[in-house]
Amino acid sequence: MAEVRPFRCIRPNKEVASKVAALPYDVYNRQEAKREVEKNPMSFLAADRAETQFADNVDLHDPRVYAKAKELLEQWQKEGILVSEESECYYVYELTMNGRSQTGIVACAAVDDYVNGVIKKHENTREDKEQDRICHVDVTDAHTGPIFLAYRSDEELNQLVSEICSHEALYDFTAEDGIRHRVWKAVEGSTGDGATATEAGKADNGASGEASGQWTGRIQKRFRQMTGIYIADGHHRAASAVKVGLKRRKENPEYTGEEPFNYFLSVLFPDDQLMIMPYNRVVKDLNGNTEEEFLKKVRERFAVKRLSEDAGNQGAQPTERRHIGMYLAGQWYELEVLAEHLTEDPVKGLDVSLLQDYLLAPVLGIGDPRTDARIQFVGGIRGLKELERMVDSGDGAVAFAMYPTSIQELFSVADAGLLMPPKSTWFEPKLRSGLFIHKLS
Repeated sequence: MAEVRPFRCIRPNKEVASKVAALPYDVYNRQEAKREVEKNPMSFLAADRAETQFADNVDLHDPRVYAKAKELLEQWQKEGILVSEESECYYVYELTMNGRSQTGIVACAAVDDYVNGVIKKHENTREDKEQDRICHVDVTDAHTGPIFLAYRSDEELNQLVSEICSHEALYDFTAEDGIRHRVWKAVEGSTGDGATATEAGKADNGASGEASGQWTGRIQKRFRQMTGIYIADGHHRAASAVKVGLKRRKENPEYTGEEPFNYFLSVLFPDDQLMIMPYNRVVKDLNGNTEEEFLKKVRERFAVKRLSEDAGNQGAQPTERRHIGMYLAGQWYELEVLAEHLTEDPVKGLDVSLLQDYLLAPVLGIGDPRTDARIQFVGGIRGLKELERMVDSGDGAVAFAMYPTSIQELFSVADAGLLMPPKSTWFEPKLRSGLFIHKLS
């Protein structure tokens, strides 16, 4: 049984939502984040990456950084940039990229479901990456970036979402990257943002209260009938949120389980709407091999086809499982995994595992891709031209273009209680931070 609850949201005023909304904190390095905030001081990155407010010699994990994040959130609420809802509710969040939409339910998932395995994971987390978000959540007393969760598509939930989306959107804007974002408050007859969220809340608690309750109850009931939901993206954010929740329990031994710190901010999407892009690999050197020696060793493990020069990117991008594109010395090749290496094991049978086990480790000496500085991971959103650029410029010696891992493969690994290799999935479009904030107290 999955416990997925409505919550009292802090969110941007409708007039400034497009300026506040920001890509997740971890897609930027420090300098990129700083440039974004300089360009747009209202960007939520200013609070999510509060080191942007300090000189570069201030450590990312300096206590002043987290204190500044808290200060900014409080300041924005005083200025009316952020407004607070009076009542708990769900939201619906739609992202449209290149004409393709995915629509999720914004809610709070349960710390206990994470601990007990109802919320299923497919990746390990690193303690150093967790610690930053633990401090951020704990000091700000808020979840500011939602966890991207997935569930097996449910006909009744799909119908409920369609009903909610038939009303006027609370937010509707297109970001600089061309992604359209629309948000609905799950309250039938909602007046929208109005002057303040408080005024809208009063309207919501009036004539529309019964319908709202029906939506809320039906959504909550459907999730309670699910035996599992899945982390699609945001494993470090989820782990950090849970650890803060458990910390708050220790600090409040009389807790009842109903306190907000027992839940964490999430957006839950049906699996059949999600798009996973490939997560490509670039290796800096050939592990002491000449190009000829390297190709000979690859041919011992894969069927290798040299692509014609006019095939271009289209021919290099794999179109089916067990095929991998390889760029070496200005030339694209197609690698096909030999039948003898195929397995039904949900992890070892992944394309990223087959590449790791039969090429990266034995030929290129990449034993642990989590820690080896010789390998770089390149999100599929950057395309094959980026792989070519990196190799042609000397940033890498060889690049591998992957076929994307499917959501069904992700579910199979998580259901088996197993873990995927690092950087197995790249989800697009990315959820924006700052549109929904969940207070822990």
